Amino acid sequence: MSSGDSVEAAEPGPAREGAVSLVVPVFREAENLAALAGRIRDAMSAAGLEWELVLVDDDSGDGSEAVAEELARDLPIRMEVRRDPPRDLSLSVLRGFRIARHDRLVVMDADLSHPPERIPDLLAALDTHGDMAVGSRYVPGGEIDRDWSAWRRLNSRLAGWLARPLTACSDPMSGFFALDRRALPEPETLRPIGYKIGLELMVRGRLRVVEVPIDFADRERGASKLNWRQRLNYLRHLQRLYLHRFGGWVRALSFGLVGASGLAIDVAGYFALQWAGLEHRLARFLSFWPAVSWNWWLNRGFTFGERPLQPAPRQWAKFVASSLIGLGTNVGSYTLLTSFVAVFDRHRWAALLCGVALGSAFNYFASTLYVYSRQMERRRSG
Repeated sequence: MSSGDSVEAAEPGPAREGAVSLVVPVFREAENLAALAGRIRDAMSAAGLEWELVLVDDDSGDGSEAVAEELARDLPIRMEVRRDPPRDLSLSVLRGFRIARHDRLVVMDADLSHPPERIPDLLAALDTHGDMAVGSRYVPGGEIDRDWSAWRRLNSRLAGWLARPLTACSDPMSGFFALDRRALPEPETLRPIGYKIGLELMVRGRLRVVEVPIDFADRERGASKLNWRQRLNYLRHLQRLYLHRFGGWVRALSFGLVGASGLAIDVAGYFALQWAGLEHRLARFLSFWPAVSWNWWLNRGFTFGERPLQPAPRQWAKFVASSLIGLGTNVGSYTLLTSFVAVFDRHRWAALLCGVALGSAFNYFASTLYVYSRQMERRRSG
């Protein structure tokens, strides 16, 4: 993570008991910063709270730095600019935690969807009830902007439901929360990707969460950063957290689902090539390659996505080799069982299932220990 450049009102002073650092990740939000700072100032003044606003910008290039510099003339505002890739909201928040002056931390978005007026309520809940206070849309008293479409509401609910086995929080997607620095997990244990740093902290830190109802407003200025790439990153993030919480069973299930999708591609290609006029043995040979490549790619990105990346061509070749040996294990066990065990000769479907199970088990362990091994990670740390 880059140390970046900094714009601030004054030299950092000592942390003070009861004061709060507001950490806001920023990407192309120049037109919202003045309104955000003004509402925070009013809310903090009304509550009698000492505060600072730490803006962590992902190298927006939209004038955000100049706006922050102007605001810093009169308000306790600092901006840190992360100039090294990747652009990532979660990494920006973690950077903000590192440079924040105070132990009480609040995270919120820059687009004014989170009401600054509820910051004192989050802090009060944090001080009396738990390790983390979350601004929630889905507890009694919480609201979502009425202009939200049915699709956006469904998308939000579905994302929350996918995370429910990981946390009892009713709004685990919330990006508006307060916590004490001393409750944070160790930095080296965190593996966030995308924009749901709150969920990362809840799960890996096993934090006690209290929810505070908020009215969630849609942005009025600027463009949303939520796109299909962010949705894909969320699924990758969930997979990492499921692995962390539930261990190898989740990895095995993921490997099996990937294998099933590859089998569907294999079978579809096999019949499509025959329909196009190819001889069935040639069709069978050719249909294997897109299927095995698909399996390799998905396992590289999801099943073993938290492991260090190896050069793609070499890893693909290792996966193909292990798959061919797994196929041999599959066919070989079927042949042996049907040739030498009478019950399997009478019930060949059972021999087929045994072959598939043995071949799949070989592929899984070969992938875990060889194809996607942690060897590179050990070499780096050694």
